[in-house]
Amino acid sequence: MNPRIENLRGYILRKEHHVLRRTPARLGLDNLNIGFAAAGMPPVRRSAEMLAALMRAEQPVILPGEKIVFTRTVTEVPEIFTPQEWDGIKASHYIHERGTVCNISPDYETTIRLGLDARKAEIASRLADDSLDQEQRIFLGSVALCIEAVQELTGRYAAHAREAGQADTAQVLEAVRTRGARSLREALQLLRILHFAIWEAGNYHNTLGRFDQYMYPYFRHDIDSGVLTEEEAFDLVEEFFLACNKDSDLYPGMQQGDNGQSMVLGGRAANGDYLFNRLSEMCLRASCELELIDPKINIRVDADTPDEIFFLGSQLTRKGLGFPQYSNDDVIVPGLMKKGYSEQDARNYVVAACWEFIIPNHAMDIPNIDAVSLIGCVREVLPELEQCPDYAAFYGRVERKIAEKADAICRKHRNLYIAPAPMMSLLMDGTIERAQDISLGSRYNNYGLHGTGIATAADSLAALRKFYFEERRFDAPTLLSALEDDFRGAPELQRLLRREAPKMGQDDDYADSIGRDLLASFARALEGRRNERGGIYRAGTGTAMYYVFHAAGLGATPDGRSAGEMIPANYSPSLFIDQRGPVSVIKSFTKPRLEDVVNGGPLTLEFDQSVFNNEESVRKLGMLVKTYIALGGHQLQLNTVSREKLLDAKVHPERHRNLIVRVWGWSGYFVELDECYQNHVIDRIEFGL
Repeated sequence: MNPRIENLRGYILRKEHHVLRRTPARLGLDNLNIGFAAAGMPPVRRSAEMLAALMRAEQPVILPGEKIVFTRTVTEVPEIFTPQEWDGIKASHYIHERGTVCNISPDYETTIRLGLDARKAEIASRLADDSLDQEQRIFLGSVALCIEAVQELTGRYAAHAREAGQADTAQVLEAVRTRGARSLREALQLLRILHFAIWEAGNYHNTLGRFDQYMYPYFRHDIDSGVLTEEEAFDLVEEFFLACNKDSDLYPGMQQGDNGQSMVLGGRAANGDYLFNRLSEMCLRASCELELIDPKINIRVDADTPDEIFFLGSQLTRKGLGFPQYSNDDVIVPGLMKKGYSEQDARNYVVAACWEFIIPNHAMDIPNIDAVSLIGCVREVLPELEQCPDYAAFYGRVERKIAEKADAICRKHRNLYIAPAPMMSLLMDGTIERAQDISLGSRYNNYGLHGTGIATAADSLAALRKFYFEERRFDAPTLLSALEDDFRGAPELQRLLRREAPKMGQDDDYADSIGRDLLASFARALEGRRNERGGIYRAGTGTAMYYVFHAAGLGATPDGRSAGEMIPANYSPSLFIDQRGPVSVIKSFTKPRLEDVVNGGPLTLEFDQSVFNNEESVRKLGMLVKTYIALGGHQLQLNTVSREKLLDAKVHPERHRNLIVRVWGWSGYFVELDECYQNHVIDRIEFGL
């Protein structure tokens, strides 16, 4: 890290630029929605007018030593609807999260290559079609207004740079204000501008997609032509990474850090060539040096991925950032194709905000629309235990309950409303040709459901099968009474269930086969279902924040878990199982048919920092990751933690401001997390190598 980057990193971490921020109320922008409503302005035009107003209010800022500019000075994006209007919309529609376009992967590549003037010309050409109706014309005009707003602010930034004596920065900004990028610096600057604009437009969880693929031509051109040395190119990559951390505290999410700035590296081309390149390697090195929470790094791998790439990823894991996350093309590509994605699109998949597999440019999927509590389904049918003559009969009732929950969720999501997003529409395929906002759909419009408590459910069913149906160690009233009483009067029964029953994660086929059955039942429960946009439903092994929500009122469970104890995050073993090492966990969690639950959701493993005391341990970790992939695992994320340090951080947060942990599908600063998430990270099992 050179001194310029080091100083800029310190400036951002100290949050010195926050003094430049102003609220919409201070700027007189908080009541624009009232004027929109009074004028009867169409929603898509409101979105464009709001972005234009915010861009006009932005104050050009160049931080000390900065070459890639654009920093938020307006703290919030006001609503385009009045509260009364939102109430009316919600009365007759299903609203997902904030009701805006989110968690999709834009096509930055096209606009970076062609430039903003060329995109405006496309719109002008489309507007010349006499067959367009008024709604289509309003949409196209709104997209054009968004482009003009972006260009206006870019022009003011260029003028500010010239006044500050930064002629090179001004020259870059003046170039990308109109035309496509011709160098790596121009490409990174235009990417920063586009990424900035969609956040400012009120869209969120905006991923960076296959950064190393669409940026590589600019990198290669500059290196080959002598415009940049590799170290100069690396400095620009590091600066772009820093830019992702300037404003991320303003981005919506469950917690600071849950902002969706994921980046995918590697993968294979259609001809089988592995696409991990010199720029991919630089991205890993930049994350290693900067040690910041953004962007979140994901590496696409397969059984034939060279060992060296796993070792490079493990060097980053060693830093304790909670990434890279690994995704297995051998499982995911065929799994997506089974769900109806074309081979070309499936091979181009990226990762959404956390782990969900999505398609850049062509998909308006909602991969996190809801979740089914698998352990909740088991718990709900427990009162029927005595009515079941054998385990098969009881499991049949669990399976029907899963289908019942899935059916209720599918009914709940009808009449979806998403606010228009003309700025995002510019960066998605077909919207200009169709003259239709991306909020109304795209080539793919699929919904994803998480499945929570997989291991807890499997362990509970294994305990019931072994000790109730097979060995008759207790009767139904005894078990139900103990669960209702939270085991207070039955400590021996809890010990039996907790310590002696088979557990998923110990490479025990008895429990693992039940986990496989559960995931198959979950996938079958969604087969053949179509949402109102013509999309399908995808089952997944992730949990998002539902592992907290679903554990809250769960009560004690037959695996020996007490009421109030957390359930695992994502596709992971119970927090209290007797560990037999990470290899046993990997073997257990690769037995299900994971291509059937292709919404995604990683196996999460925690390692104590003390194990990374030499390069050999890093290589061992790389081989462990490769083993998971070779055995057919779909997704893997690793956390490097020190329990002692985490406990100290709870007591003395001021000493650990920059301590980073992996939460559920994203990395954040430990001291900024809510206590429930802090405690969950502390309670996870730490493995050695």
